[in-house]
Amino acid sequence: MKHTYIIYISILFCLFSQTGNLQAEQKSFTVVIDAGHGGKDPGAKGTIINEKAINLGIALKLGNLISQKHKDVKVVYTRSSDKFIELDERAEIANRCKADLFISIHTNAVARGKSVHGTETYTLGLARTDENLAVAMRENSAILLEEDYQQRYEGFDPNSSESYIIFEFIQNKHMEQSIGFASEIQKHFTAAQRDDRGVRQAGFLVLRKTSMPSVLIEVGFITNRAEERYLASERGQRQLAQSISDAFDNYKRTFDSRQSVTIAKPVARTGEQQSHPTNNPPAGSEEDILRRKRERQEAKAKQQADNRKDKTVYKVRIMTSDRKLPANSRLLKGYKNVECVKGTQFYIYYYGESTSFNEISRLRKQVIKDFKDAYIVPFKNGKEANK
Repeated sequence: MKHTYIIYISILFCLFSQTGNLQAEQKSFTVVIDAGHGGKDPGAKGTIINEKAINLGIALKLGNLISQKHKDVKVVYTRSSDKFIELDERAEIANRCKADLFISIHTNAVARGKSVHGTETYTLGLARTDENLAVAMRENSAILLEEDYQQRYEGFDPNSSESYIIFEFIQNKHMEQSIGFASEIQKHFTAAQRDDRGVRQAGFLVLRKTSMPSVLIEVGFITNRAEERYLASERGQRQLAQSISDAFDNYKRTFDSRQSVTIAKPVARTGEQQSHPTNNPPAGSEEDILRRKRERQEAKAKQQADNRKDKTVYKVRIMTSDRKLPANSRLLKGYKNVECVKGTQFYIYYYGESTSFNEISRLRKQVIKDFKDAYIVPFKNGKEANK
C-alpha cells in the first residue's frame, strides 16, 4: 500500500509539473513573419543573389531574435524554406492563427537608376505616386504564377493601374497601429545607418486580407550593386533583422501597456451629491454671464450632436505626426480649422466634415495636391466607423 501511494503521488507531481510548464509556455502574442516570394517565384533578380533568398534570410533571423527576447510571443512563418506560397494564403495563415501582427519582408528594385538605395516600409492604402504604384505592381505580379489567379483575386490585374482603384475605399481599421509600427521600423533602420525613404502607402494584395496590423518592408535595392552585396551578406541580414526586432520591442511594449491599462470609474457615495452646495455665482454677475454663455454653447453642441446621431460623418485624414503641431506649422501648409486628435502613438490630423460622401470627396480632391496620402474616414457617433 505504501509503495502504491508513493507511485500515485509521483504521478500527480508529474502531471502538475507538466501543467505548470504548459501554462508557463502559453503565448499571449502571435507575430507572423512573411518572407516574400519563394520557390518558382524568385522575386527581383540581382547579380549575385535573388530577392527570395534575402527575404528568407532576414525573416528567419528576425523570428529567432524575437523568440529569444520574448518568451510570450509565438512566431509563425508563412514559409521557412524555398517554397512558393500564394499571396492570399500568406494572409490566411495570419488570420487562421489569429495573429496580432503581420510583417512581410521584401527587397526593392528599379529598372533604371542603379544609384537608388535605402529602406521604406509600406502600409495598406492607395498609391499616391507612380513610384509607390510601381512597387505594388512588382510585388503583386507574383499572383501571375498562381493557378486560377483571375478567379481567386476577382479579376484583379496586377499590371493595370485601374485595378488599384479598389484600394481607394479600403478602410483598414488597423491603420494607426500599422503606421506606428512602420514608423518605428524606419526609425531603427536610420539608427543603423540605412538611408530612410520613409513610410508609404500602396495597394499590396498580401496586406489586403490581413485582419491585424500589417506592414510590408522593402529592406533595400537589389539593383544597387553595393546594397545588393550588403543584403546578401550575413552581417547585412543580421543588422536589418536586428533593426526590425528593436522596432518590434517598442511595438510590443506599447501593446502590453494597452492590454494592462484599466480605467476605473469613480463611484459616488450615497448622498454625496446632495451634500455639496451649488457653486453658481450670483445672477447678473460677470461669472454668471460667462456661465450662461457656456451653457448655451454646450446645449448647441449637444443639439448638433443629436442631429448627427446615427448618421455617418465623413472627414479627410490629411496627415499624422509624432508631436502636436502649432496651428501655424508649415507642415499644415496654411490650412485652417484642422482638427487634431491624439492617437495611441501619434497625433492624427483631419480636415473638413460632412454627412455627404460626395461633398467630402470633392474636398479630398482639393487637398490631395498638398497632402498626397489624404483619404476619407467615416465616423459614427464621434468614433471612427471602421474601428
